[in-house]
Amino acid sequence: MDLSEAVRIALRSIRSHKLRSTLTVVGLVIGIASVIVFATFGASVKTEVISDIEGSNADNVYAFATPEDDEGFDRVIQPVFTERDVSELESLAGVITVVPRGTVDANSLTHGGDTIARQRVTATTPETFEAGKIVAGRGFRSGTNEVVLNERAAESFEENVTVGDSLTLSLAENRTAELTVVGIVNGTRGELPVSSFAEESRVYVPIDPFYRTVVESPSVGVRQRAYPQVTVVTEPTTTAATRTAVESYLREESDARQLLPGGAELTARTSGDFVAQVASVIERITRFVTGVAVIGLVVGAIGIANIMLVSVTERTREIGVMKAVGARNRDVLVLFLVESGLLGTVGAVLALPVGLAVGYAATRYAEVTFALAPTWMATAVVVGVVVGVVAGLYPAWRAARVDPIDALRYE
Repeated sequence: MDLSEAVRIALRSIRSHKLRSTLTVVGLVIGIASVIVFATFGASVKTEVISDIEGSNADNVYAFATPEDDEGFDRVIQPVFTERDVSELESLAGVITVVPRGTVDANSLTHGGDTIARQRVTATTPETFEAGKIVAGRGFRSGTNEVVLNERAAESFEENVTVGDSLTLSLAENRTAELTVVGIVNGTRGELPVSSFAEESRVYVPIDPFYRTVVESPSVGVRQRAYPQVTVVTEPTTTAATRTAVESYLREESDARQLLPGGAELTARTSGDFVAQVASVIERITRFVTGVAVIGLVVGAIGIANIMLVSVTERTREIGVMKAVGARNRDVLVLFLVESGLLGTVGAVLALPVGLAVGYAATRYAEVTFALAPTWMATAVVVGVVVGVVAGLYPAWRAARVDPIDALRYE
């Protein structure tokens, strides 16, 4: 029996049991489409997040102390960078400016009689504000009681905060400060790329006069402000070289290396490093979720195997007739493998557009850019076809072993 004849007989068998074949294919379509949906959605989220990180602050080098051997995203643990460190970093070749950043403990923030709890506010320098990210007003000036909010913080009160409004900031040790809102922003320079995922409300005040965390500088022997994180803004063409210089300074000359607590290390990251971290995490999540979806493929394979076993039983007499007129065991084996393979192929072909359509709808709902995952798509389709063939192996082998005399007697 040639292959075309086997395909013709297999198609006739499939058409003669349309409902049963359709339900079998639907099971396989669900399994393959699920893999494509999760893989596509994962690729879309990865593309969206990475483009956000790469699209901004690509010329920044973030320096901070983080726990050693800490898996996952880097964490900033405590102030170790003195004012001397900030000054020395600013003197490195290729550095445009250095933006120190710290936190000030707070209790609450009041606007027009509406008070919200606030555990901390961010203290930084005016250089943290970029023109392209200022929604309204301007950045604050050092040495003033001015404050800048991000959009989420401005919308935290019953009545939105606008430029020119007054806020009362309740600080630790029963201190209060009357602040004037001078700007609303949708992002700042010096903010770790991964911290923007939380989209928290943020309040920015000048280091002078609000930030009071000080330590004794090991190098100059006087008490200076100390910051948990500094951001080195570099010239775009020298970011890699400047990062090397920053790492060398931190390792060999900085106050931070002497103030560093045990079990922690100094690190200097660029946006590219954060991109690699984020991509790795998303890739692992995608593989796990997609692996769960593979269960659907297993269910589809069981469905094909079941339907082929039923087909062998129903066609026992037909098999006997085929063997009586000269068909060999190999011919019967090929016939049933072709039928199961056709079911798998049809399921894979139909699952591809279904998976892409559902994946596209999921990205629209999540408001992320749609991106394809060609490797996963090709793998899902190939696996679907292979699953169809493999699922038919045992039924086909069983059909090939049917004794023609017993088969002809079968009622």
